[in-house]
Amino acid sequence: MLKKILSALVLASFLAVLAVPMVASAQVEIEEIQECTLRHDFSGWTKIDCPGPGTCDFASTTYDCPMCCLLDTIYTVTDWIFAGVVALVVIFVLIGSFNLLTAAGSPEKVKSGRDYIIYAAVGMFVALLAKAIPAIVKAILRLG
Repeated sequence: MLKKILSALVLASFLAVLAVPMVASAQVEIEEIQECTLRHDFSGWTKIDCPGPGTCDFASTTYDCPMCCLLDTIYTVTDWIFAGVVALVVIFVLIGSFNLLTAAGSPEKVKSGRDYIIYAAVGMFVALLAKAIPAIVKAILRLG
C-alpha cells in the first residue's frame, strides 16, 4: 500500500516538474478583438443596426457590431451544422435503400434498411431545427 502511494507521489511530482514550465511559458497577452467580418446581411433588422456583409469595427458609434458579430457567428455555425447533417441524411438514405434493395427477403436486412431511413428522417428534422435556431434567437431577443 505504501509502495503504491509513494510511486503515485513520485509520478505526480515528475508530471508537475514537466508541466510547470509549459504552463509558465504559455502565458501570453491576448490582443483585444477590434473588428469582425460579417458573412450575413442583418441590415434590414429593426432593433439593431448592422452594416451589410463585410468588416464591422467595434469602435463604431453607428453600428452595434458586437451583437452583429454574435448573430453572424450563430448563423454561420448553424449553416455548417445544417450542411453536415444533410450530407449524413443523404448517406443514411442511400445505405438504407441499398439494404432494402439487396435484402432478398431477409427480415434482418429489411429492418436494418428501414431503420437507416428512419434515422435519416430524424436527422433531417435535426437539420431543420438547426436552421430554425437563428430565427428562435431573433424572436427571443426581439430583434426583427
